[in-house]
Amino acid sequence: MERVIVQNLLRYLHQHGLISTQQHGFLTIKSTTTNLLESLNDWSLALDSKDDVTIAHIDFAKAFDSVSHAKLDHKLQRCGIYIYRVMC
Repeated sequence: MERVIVQNLLRYLHQHGLISTQQHGFLTIKSTTTNLLESLNDWSLALDSKDDVTIAHIDFAKAFDSVSHAKLDHKLQRCGIYIYRVMC
């Protein structure tokens, strides 16, 4: 069931332009590794062009655990995604 939900959610996000082309996490064929490779390429091109490069790495490990669920629900609703909870 989770796979079906993820596939439909990603299809919706792509169709409505709600997911950035720079998004790497949680996408098929993209990962933190592809993000680092793409970044390294961008930095190398900038340095070859004698441009300044500033890099900041931030570890968002367990970031989802600290997200306000109320704010997340609000943002999802603004994108047209409604979460329905069934209480048992």
